[in-house]
Amino acid sequence: MAGVLDIRQFRPLTGAALISLAVAVCYYAAGRLGLLGRLVVEDVVATPIWPPTGVAVAALLLFGARVWPGIALGSFLVIASLTTPGPTTVVTVMSNTVAPLCAFLLLRRVGFRLDMARLRDGLSLVFLGGFGAMLISATAGVGLQVVTGSLDRSEFWAVWLAWWAGDTMGVLLVAPLLLVLAGATGRFRVRRWKEAALLGVTTLVVVPLAVLSPVGLLFLVFPLLVWAALRFQLAGSVLCALFASVFATYEAISDRGAFSHLSDVEIMVKLQTFNGSAALTALLLASVIAEQRATRRSVRRACEELAEVLEHLAAGEPSPGPSAGSSPEPTESSAAPPGGHRDP
Repeated sequence: MAGVLDIRQFRPLTGAALISLAVAVCYYAAGRLGLLGRLVVEDVVATPIWPPTGVAVAALLLFGARVWPGIALGSFLVIASLTTPGPTTVVTVMSNTVAPLCAFLLLRRVGFRLDMARLRDGLSLVFLGGFGAMLISATAGVGLQVVTGSLDRSEFWAVWLAWWAGDTMGVLLVAPLLLVLAGATGRFRVRRWKEAALLGVTTLVVVPLAVLSPVGLLFLVFPLLVWAALRFQLAGSVLCALFASVFATYEAISDRGAFSHLSDVEIMVKLQTFNGSAALTALLLASVIAEQRATRRSVRRACEELAEVLEHLAAGEPSPGPSAGSSPEPTESSAAPPGGHRDP
């Protein structure tokens, strides 16, 4: 019996260890993908979209705070793949772990729901999980470089803004997509597959046209985001926004289209403005549509229940009361049985 109890005690630890290891692998893979889209700002490498922050926040929301060792391990592996780990690596790993943990705790504090079916869920992810919590990693990472002398103080704000924006875009673009893939936001309905295919083809045509045009046609992407959010909610809008942001990032690195003949700082500002606007449009509009549909379903359900109650009342009106002595008060005797039937 003691051996059985020991096994039961070790099973939760084994499960948490395996989940943390899987999170570390996903974090590392996302980090390597994010480094493919890096830019140089003030002689410092920055990533306009840093997917590992989205992986970390989504993992915490799905599995809880127990997976934080996987986030720390993944962050260490990413840093080790770039440079030789040193004393400063500990601070960077801690900041990269604490920031998603802070985002998770803040979201849990305000009652964040994984289905993101309310506007408050979208606003919470944007302002608490993204803009707010990622201040920790950006400030610690860039501040550490200033303290160690690898970055001049005059360059602090430009690098800090690029770092903070990259981490925030990872939360706003990657975390919702992972929640969709994990099924936390509901199943993706494919009954409108013809419209979905049309939207996909249109996105593949319009996004390159808008990004590659030197005239400045980036605004053409936003009608696609509205279309995707209205018809396919979070799944469609996030996919569309992520594709547009990744394509724009690739072209910005190549110095082509709407990002040609710009300085490194101008490219970063223009790119992050576009990515942020696309992410906000996709998340908030999809949340509004989901909330409206949930409200409509609630109203429809209430109307159906009310109609059912009225049918019971109508059916009970011609029936005589259960006792002859109740004839002076026909209203109460006729209303009592339906009310009693409805209470359970």
